[in-house]
Amino acid sequence: MQLPLTPTLAARLAEARAASDALFDIVKPDFLYERPIRERHRIVFYIGHLEAFDRNLFDQRLFHLPSSDARLDQLFAFGIDPVDGALPTDTPADWPRMNEVRAYARDARARIDEQLAALDLPHDSPQHDTPARLLNVAIEHRLMHVETLAYMLHQLPFAQKQAPAGAREIADHLYTAKPAMVSVPAGRTELGMTRERGVFGWDNEFGEEQVEVPAFEIDRYMVSNGAFLDFVADGGYRRKDLWDDANWAWKEAEGIEHPVFWVRDAGGADGADSAWRLRTMFEDMPLPLAWPVYVSHAEASAFARWRGVCLPSEAQWQRAAHGALPGATDNFDFRNWNPVAVDASPDSASTWGVEGLYGNGWEWTSTVFGPLPGFEAFPFYEGYSANFFDGQHYAMKGGSSRTAACMLRPTFRNWFQPRYQYVYAGFRCVGRDK
Repeated sequence: MQLPLTPTLAARLAEARAASDALFDIVKPDFLYERPIRERHRIVFYIGHLEAFDRNLFDQRLFHLPSSDARLDQLFAFGIDPVDGALPTDTPADWPRMNEVRAYARDARARIDEQLAALDLPHDSPQHDTPARLLNVAIEHRLMHVETLAYMLHQLPFAQKQAPAGAREIADHLYTAKPAMVSVPAGRTELGMTRERGVFGWDNEFGEEQVEVPAFEIDRYMVSNGAFLDFVADGGYRRKDLWDDANWAWKEAEGIEHPVFWVRDAGGADGADSAWRLRTMFEDMPLPLAWPVYVSHAEASAFARWRGVCLPSEAQWQRAAHGALPGATDNFDFRNWNPVAVDASPDSASTWGVEGLYGNGWEWTSTVFGPLPGFEAFPFYEGYSANFFDGQHYAMKGGSSRTAACMLRPTFRNWFQPRYQYVYAGFRCVGRDK
């Protein structure tokens, strides 16, 4: 028996669209052709991309979707992630006018909705079957962009955007817990999952691997702004011995002296709290010492060397997270524009007492992003993961305040280049082997 498309998937797609539409509404119309982060496309690209991606994905796979403009289908097909230093050089004039982009996006969405309304799925269709899998891909792809677009809009000048009602910019929690490491006993952890589980996942999540992890110690909390301030005050950005050659060369060439989200307050000494403010989405505020610090992998690695420890491997992070599930006090699913204190989520601690593992900031690992055993690329999106198995990206786990709840699953793997500062990503450390 055939039943209409599951309301859950249809409703989730509508909710994801509402989230992306609301994010674009933050940008004042005159600034939709800006490029807040030089490594990324201009904002206008993403207005077309989200709808073009869905059209290109569904066409000839779920149903026939005649193109309204093949040129725009191609123009908006793919984003960029330059790793060779070749930054985009386009100008606003190189892009279609906004009324054309909006018309294309509306038309693509309307054509998809017309077809989805008539689509049937088997009553007991598991999520890895093709129709449901394609819908999940469309939903999560859009929600990923809702988060990465937040990174971009974060760097947009305040005068070029408008805060939605209810946006909070206060630090209302004092960090009182003492930073400490907890012990994680030796044991087996599982990376990835089998296709036989019958649930949705991206291609890099499949290929279950059992890893024996020796006992280790790991920070109970993510590293806070306050802890990182000590590193800055001790000259951490000026000590070459804390950085590998490539990271030092990058730091020197770019003149990087502090996290990209920190703003130097004129007149203050580097080691003083009053010397720094934090750039949030809609204003600068006094540096909240209790919030997790957001830094690149390169900066996190230098801090770890300064402390005499290191970043956890993906397997260590997964082992440390045993028994932890996203909880009511965790900071994810667009609940806040900002982080909360690193010790604000004790209710969702892991079996070993590690806190704040899901939400509040992605966590860098020392593991270079790569395939799990038996990796098979999605035939309809072959480059999603495989294009980044290049030794130049590091695996990240957890999630941020702008990560959708559906992606806070233990198997989900994120990744970024090591010298990219703009992600809502922090870290915690593990002790070195004795």
